[in-house]
Amino acid sequence: MKKVLYFLCTGNSCRSQMAEGFGKKYLSDDYDVYSAGIEAHGLNPKAVKAMEEAGVDISNQTSDLLDMELLKKADFVITLCGDANDNCPAVPPHVTRWHWGFPDPARAEGTEEEKWSVFQSVRDAMEKRIQEFAQSGK
Repeated sequence: MKKVLYFLCTGNSCRSQMAEGFGKKYLSDDYDVYSAGIEAHGLNPKAVKAMEEAGVDISNQTSDLLDMELLKKADFVITLCGDANDNCPAVPPHVTRWHWGFPDPARAEGTEEEKWSVFQSVRDAMEKRIQEFAQSGK
């Protein structure tokens, strides 16, 4: 039976969407991978483009609100931003909860090139972290 991995972020538009995409790529043999937000802001087109550049299609993923039933079934809950970490409801004792903080690429400032560079940087760091999780389970 597969384990359940749930990525949480504030708006489920960028970071958690990228994590879900990489989770499905690297972990789908052992995990059912989901993402959600404390709020649902819609899928960010730049996140879709950044992931496409990395060879992962997230264009059919949806921006979802946190599902309490899924939270209760999860084996791992991983928050990706401080807001989600601070506002995530308490998880049952059997759920392992971690916080992997990543900057919000949607809030990047500067030129379009500089903003795009933040999307790529967050994407690459997220991929590396999920690959490490795939290898070590932590």
